[in-house]
Amino acid sequence: MTYVVTENCIQCRHTHCVDICPTDAFHVGPNFIAINPQECVDCGLCVPECPEEAIFPANALDAGNQHFLALNALLAQRWPVLLERLQPLPDHARWSGRSGRLALLEDVQERA
Repeated sequence: MTYVVTENCIQCRHTHCVDICPTDAFHVGPNFIAINPQECVDCGLCVPECPEEAIFPANALDAGNQHFLALNALLAQRWPVLLERLQPLPDHARWSGRSGRLALLEDVQERA
């Protein structure tokens, strides 16, 4: 089993989870992070680290969040590994607790 990042991360992108992940399973995009299911060892250490409560075990996803399992796998293949904590996005507080963010997900990694 793997853990999955869901909609609550979009537009917030807190990265507290990266400090605790023993396998560097997190990948970073412009306004979301994803867990690579091939790298996740199902330890669950990331769950309490997420201030947005955006991370769930795959087997606990409700029907409305099942698509995030495939989305995490896809985006983890496209985005670089997240090795150190980043600042959350500048307007993260505005988005905290709001639903309907999936349409805001940016799929293209910003270039430095």
